[in-house]
Amino acid sequence: MHLRLTDEQKMVQETIRKFVEKELMPLENDVLRNEREGRPSLPAEKQEELQQKAKEAGFWGINTPSEYGGADLGQMMQAIVSMEVAKTFVPFSFGGSADNILYYANEQQKEKYLLPTINGEKKSCFAMTEPDAGSDTRNIKTTAVQDGNDWVINGEKTFITGGNEADFVMVIAITDKEKHEQTGREGVTCFIVDRDMGWRSEYIDTMGEWGPAALVFDNVLVPEENILGELHGGYNLGLEWIGFARWIVGARAVGAAERLLQMAIDYSKERKTFGRPIGDRQAIQWQIADSAVEIEAAKWMVLNAAFTLDQGEDNRHLASMAKLYGSNMGNRVVDRVMQIHGGMGYTRELPIERWYREARLWRIYDGTDEIQRMIIARNLLKGHVKVGQFI
Repeated sequence: MHLRLTDEQKMVQETIRKFVEKELMPLENDVLRNEREGRPSLPAEKQEELQQKAKEAGFWGINTPSEYGGADLGQMMQAIVSMEVAKTFVPFSFGGSADNILYYANEQQKEKYLLPTINGEKKSCFAMTEPDAGSDTRNIKTTAVQDGNDWVINGEKTFITGGNEADFVMVIAITDKEKHEQTGREGVTCFIVDRDMGWRSEYIDTMGEWGPAALVFDNVLVPEENILGELHGGYNLGLEWIGFARWIVGARAVGAAERLLQMAIDYSKERKTFGRPIGDRQAIQWQIADSAVEIEAAKWMVLNAAFTLDQGEDNRHLASMAKLYGSNMGNRVVDRVMQIHGGMGYTRELPIERWYREARLWRIYDGTDEIQRMIIARNLLKGHVKVGQFI
């Protein structure tokens, strides 16, 4: 067992950290100002410029297979990279990647969708959640009815990340009502649907800066060749997409919490009350200590989930634990950091209140706290996993 990063992993981590500090963090005041004035956090051209700078530094397709021009660094490095990028709230993602389930595309679909997405020529999104169907897939209502060599899709999806910007969507729809009614899992299929086939998106305003979309399908005609994977096999694709997203939420929470904790430490040394730095006060020290311990615990849970996936093993149980603990840890840390900063932490002069609003979302999307607890308990009670199994 080796509990330290290799020299190569340390080098990648340090390079990413320098990129974040040099290229992203200096933009934070601009982002705050843009968001306060109702503009996009960063102009699209600035985001593209940043991606090109990262590409020139050798970071393109962090987890994309080398056969598609990616770095193929593996899931452990994906976790480490996600933690480092999350130390700033400047919206950024490295280019050269695609949704994990898009690799199930056939050769024709890869040419039309996968490769253009990797190359940054197209943007995608994944749509399973509906107004009455979040984690309970039995309540999915969107249908796809066969019409000759085409399928006609009707329904609505909601809270879709990237849905307002996407050129195409990978959408889950019922293709066999009887099977779906019996199991809540079978009888659904994943379709690749171009925007110009007729679906539309509507912006959903939230308490944070994240702007998801509602997608509306009104008799949208999709050719049979646009089925992704197997007919009636969409549920497993959905699980695979969500499973990857879950532990990444934990990684982002770790990165943000580390940055926030450092802010609290620095402020505790500077801010004085009754002639002494507040860092001398036990009440502040315990909040800092508790935060440090919880961050470290969450980090190892995330890295274990990533490492397990790198070994080709099923990490879904670990992903649920990393997501549950990591997202709640992030909420506790940002709350403590705001408390340590007092009134200044509540103002928009500092980014703490922005992180506070963003952190609250971590406990909801890609499976709520309650769903993660249900999954973890079910796995243990039914014997799918054993206590102490993953070590």
